[in-house]
Amino acid sequence: MVSGSPGPGRAPGQQPPRPGSVRPTSRRLLIAIAVLGAAIGVTMVKAIESGGGVAPTVSWLTLVAWSFLAALLFVAARNTNQRLHVRRERIEPSRAVFLLMLGKASAFVGALCTGVYAGFALSFVNALGSSGPRNRVITAGVAAVISVLVVTAGLLLERACRVPEDPDETP
Repeated sequence: MVSGSPGPGRAPGQQPPRPGSVRPTSRRLLIAIAVLGAAIGVTMVKAIESGGGVAPTVSWLTLVAWSFLAALLFVAARNTNQRLHVRRERIEPSRAVFLLMLGKASAFVGALCTGVYAGFALSFVNALGSSGPRNRVITAGVAAVISVLVVTAGLLLERACRVPEDPDETP
């Protein structure tokens, strides 16, 4: 590497990650995962219907479960942020790693599901005149929005797990 060069993937003036640190989740990666999910959703509907089957609907129970998960993640993010950044408490390293990985995994799975549900909804947009496809578009669209909330909550939880620059410094 050339002296003075920021290195691969780093902007000028940006410090290299500390040993044992985890990089923040890339927004571009999440968008790419959502686009892949949309392709999967559209392909899944077309494959089922071309085989003579009827594509499944997104149940309201799914929406309730996703909403519950998003709410839990938002609460975990808020509590973690309060403990680490407001009250400057220390938490066990294993718990911090667990919360960090939960946030990252939720962001990735939420992005994939956002795409799948959006692709599913897009598959039925052309047939909005009848009630069956309209209901599918509505429930899949709501599921996609709730999945975006899961992604957001996961990213907030990941951000809350960031260790302050000088953990020994107390306000």
